[in-house]
Amino acid sequence: MLTFRTAAQNAVDPFMGDWQGSVSIGGQKQPVSVYMIPLDQGRYEARFVGDFRQRGPYLFRLRGVIRDDQFRFMDDIPFDVGRITDTTDKGVVLEASLWSGKVTDDSVQGSVAGRQAGQFELRKTQRVSPDLGKRPPEGAVVLFDGSNLDQWQSRNPGQPAKWKLLPDGVMEVAAKSGDIVSKEKFGDHQLHLEFCLPYMPRASGQGRANSGVYVQSRYELQVLDSHGLEGFDNECGGFYQVRRPLVNMCAPPLQWQSYDITFHSAKRGDDGKKSANARITVVHNGVVIHDNFELPHTTPGAVDEKEGEPAGLLLQDHGNPVQYRNIWVKPL
Repeated sequence: MLTFRTAAQNAVDPFMGDWQGSVSIGGQKQPVSVYMIPLDQGRYEARFVGDFRQRGPYLFRLRGVIRDDQFRFMDDIPFDVGRITDTTDKGVVLEASLWSGKVTDDSVQGSVAGRQAGQFELRKTQRVSPDLGKRPPEGAVVLFDGSNLDQWQSRNPGQPAKWKLLPDGVMEVAAKSGDIVSKEKFGDHQLHLEFCLPYMPRASGQGRANSGVYVQSRYELQVLDSHGLEGFDNECGGFYQVRRPLVNMCAPPLQWQSYDITFHSAKRGDDGKKSANARITVVHNGVVIHDNFELPHTTPGAVDEKEGEPAGLLLQDHGNPVQYRNIWVKPL
């Protein structure tokens, strides 16, 4: 079960991440959970939902700033002439709501004025994976314990892994050094790994903290900073161009996350042809996001199409300094 706790201040960006509280509009009070997505220089996109465990719908989508202890946001709306309520010598007046308040420590209280009227109160929180630090069981193969890269090689045959080994027991993608693959190959197995996304507020889409975990070097489970987004197949927890996660469990950047995977390899008949698809269960930060899902085929970027043959675990270099730690595999 995911653990909630009061969030510690992040020195890089103290306001990004998860918030919880309530909003009262027109006298109707409702609980809310909020994804505060950094856009750089004190600017944020705030997406309100009723419950973190649900993908949506979004109750409110705002853009604004948190600066000098002031919270000032307005509706994130596309320009629509139907929203024009007045004109002035400086331009047009749009129908929208202004959310303003004062930030104190890890909380904010304020009012809503304009198109909607009411009050809100929010407090910073943090959802922490209960699987962080999970130790390898008996019979597991430790692929990375923080001490060396001996269990890894480059995707290019005959070359060593060239990723960075950091002093705190972490390995980091070295941009343009290439993907790395475990030397040991696996069939049916359980996999645990932990990853941390870099802070890239000026980037967006596939350029924002991109990497990937290729199970058996063939099926990409996406790694991406998609905190608070819709949870598409090309976002964190999705199987690229195959299936979106049941729920978007991506944590904000700079927070460690976990994947726990149970994988059953594709099967081949006596004729050598595939007779059964691979199946996979994925737990992201303590929550099931794929439940015994049948993978119909490999995903783009696969090492080969030899489904059913044992193969190594591949970690993708997509040019961003994503970090990994505590990686182990238990054959089944």
